[in-house]
Amino acid sequence: MGNQYEEECRRSLAEEQAKSLAETNNWEHVDRPQVHQDWDVLYREIAACLDGSLPGDPRIQELVGRHFGIACRFYAPSRQAYVGMALFYAEDDAMREFHNSYHPRMVEFLGEAMRIFAERGIGFTS
Repeated sequence: MGNQYEEECRRSLAEEQAKSLAETNNWEHVDRPQVHQDWDVLYREIAACLDGSLPGDPRIQELVGRHFGIACRFYAPSRQAYVGMALFYAEDDAMREFHNSYHPRMVEFLGEAMRIFAERGIGFTS
């Protein structure tokens, strides 16, 4: 994946999140404890089947579809913003540490699975 595309994805994430935060009073509509619980359950499921799976496998893509659904509780990201989210997970130290606490390869694996999900475009409005 080229640097220009990745920069576009980072920019899309920043712009879409800023717009959503401004329009929703910092996502006051989101039940954060429920979101964190749902992500915890999901990440445990992904970690359990990560070894021996490929990011594009149907079961993994189904799990990433659930990840996308949880992300959509905040706002519906574009394909580029969703890839930007995967980049953020990898590039932000706290996010990398959090995700990799589930499995040492979680950020790398989830990021690739999110990219594949975005390329397939299911559920995206743009």
